Amino acid sequence: MPLYKPSNPDIHVSAQFSLKGKNAAVTGGVRGIGLAASRALAEAGANIAASIAKEAGVTVKAYQASVDKKGEIDGVLKTIASDFGSLDIVVANAGIASHYSAEEYTEDQWRKIMDVNLDGAFWTAQSAGNIFKTQGHGNLIFTGSVSAILVNVPQKQAAYNASKAAVVHLARCLSVEWVEFARVNCISPGFIDTDMLTVHPTAWRDKWFGMVPAGRLCDPNELKGAYVFLASDASTYMTGANLVIDGGYTLP
Repeated sequence: MPLYKPSNPDIHVSAQFSLKGKNAAVTGGVRGIGLAASRALAEAGANIAASIAKEAGVTVKAYQASVDKKGEIDGVLKTIASDFGSLDIVVANAGIASHYSAEEYTEDQWRKIMDVNLDGAFWTAQSAGNIFKTQGHGNLIFTGSVSAILVNVPQKQAAYNASKAAVVHLARCLSVEWVEFARVNCISPGFIDTDMLTVHPTAWRDKWFGMVPAGRLCDPNELKGAYVFLASDASTYMTGANLVIDGGYTLP
């Protein structure tokens, strides 16, 4: 079976971006990038399994699970699919960061990052993939990071960088393995103005601004269009891609 093709690819481009009637789940969807993604999908017409303000004409329900616990995330995604009648879109977005010198990482510090950022992304993907395979269709979007393709400075975060590099390649692997029943893509943001960044020292932020050609942080809502694009029929021939949105940070 070939990669999914819409029955009418000639429809107006505005209709290609519509998610009306689709059902979506977003992990880590209550703040930051995840919240922006949840709102975007809802605004495009999708029913959302995440805790956000309700959009007119769509269903919004909140669910809770720890992505690093395989049984929990699998159970919740199955429940969502049952409650909504199907599960068309899953955004594997949940993630955490920490900053330690590589020679000083404890086993627990390293494991915590990998448990959430990599293992949690995989357990989310595995559960979604099984649902998609049964349905015969689905769309999986990972939230990666520019940290997957460069080494951030001045902060030291080998574990975070390694976890995100693994997620980007995981997306590529699954896009090939699951091509008959799902599309799999990745969005890799640069420096986004979320709680994760506001806790960092001013000296770090000044350093970043000097390295980003755009000269500013990205508002999370500036990512909304990218999530809708990948979730919609506007990108039906795109799978295995890593969409970098970073204000030019990775270019110089």
